[in-house]
Amino acid sequence: MKFKRQHKEELSVNLTPLIDIVFLLLIFFMVSTTFTKESRLQIDLPKASSDPVAAESTQLEVVIDPQGKYRVNERLLVNSQLITLKRAIEQLSEGDSTLPFIITADAQTPHEFVVRAMDAAGQIGFTRLSITTEAQAAGDGDNEADGGADAQ
Repeated sequence: MKFKRQHKEELSVNLTPLIDIVFLLLIFFMVSTTFTKESRLQIDLPKASSDPVAAESTQLEVVIDPQGKYRVNERLLVNSQLITLKRAIEQLSEGDSTLPFIITADAQTPHEFVVRAMDAAGQIGFTRLSITTEAQAAGDGDNEADGGADAQ
């Protein structure tokens, strides 16, 4: 007896609708995402070739704009005097001088204001001092030697 062979259809999953949905979700998330800035001041960081240091959750950050105005942990100070800066640092650190102390200054900020912030940190007893810089792009350097980003 001769039986006819039944041909089974090959089963396949059509992935085209799945790919369409994934692209739509990607576009949705790209459009709906909001990006926040770390600092409210517009500053242009100086360039450095060293690797960035990971930020810790508890730290003290002093931001200096090109005009020499200070912000300590995003709180604007009333003036740029050393005593005002020291009081703000002492108040926000609550006497803990082991916190990381980060100075973020615009590239156009006069050196005097950066030194004043470093002096205030040193007088209070901070030892973990670092200066924020922007990573230098390859081939973007001058013929000058670049210094490190951390100061002890």
